[in-house]
Amino acid sequence: MNNSSTGGYLAPAVDAPPAEDGVLDDLLRDLIAGVTALPTDLVRPHWQSAIVSQPEPSIDWCAFGVYEQQSDASPAIQHDGIGDGYDIYIRHQTIDVMCTFYGPRAKGYAQRFADGLAIPQNIEPLQRQDMAFVGVGAVRAVSGLVNQQWVQRYDMTVTLRRKITRTYAVLNLKSATVATTTDASTLVAGISNIHS
Repeated sequence: MNNSSTGGYLAPAVDAPPAEDGVLDDLLRDLIAGVTALPTDLVRPHWQSAIVSQPEPSIDWCAFGVYEQQSDASPAIQHDGIGDGYDIYIRHQTIDVMCTFYGPRAKGYAQRFADGLAIPQNIEPLQRQDMAFVGVGAVRAVSGLVNQQWVQRYDMTVTLRRKITRTYAVLNLKSATVATTTDASTLVAGISNIHS
């Protein structure tokens, strides 16, 4: 592991990333299935490594996917001087999740999901992951003709927010060589002991 004394790039000192990819998909699938009461196998990521056949038009189901993650303008970086020292990096991120409901009761399930996200108990699993529910966009009808058959479809965007915390091995500064100059004096150089 590298640290600030080695120079060069710093990777996080502790590998505790926020939920991404499959882990985030699992969290979102459980949230959607739990709030809508759809069976878990009928709540699927939009993008999957293997092509899976869609359920029949008579089956209610949901596809979802994170389509945008936007970090705030700048992180907070706080140094902790305990031991050798380390920096804690904190950033907030907005996550937009597209939820697409299919089937004869698709609109009802979309509305049930939108309403259920306002219930505090339903968002507790998000809070345990340093996430929060921000809001729901409009429920939009996007029904279409597929294989000579009308398929009911309703899209909605759910906005979540999360806190990302990372730790970097930025060591305490114990001493430094400094030089100062003013208009009225000559160059002065020396060593300043920071923690003596």
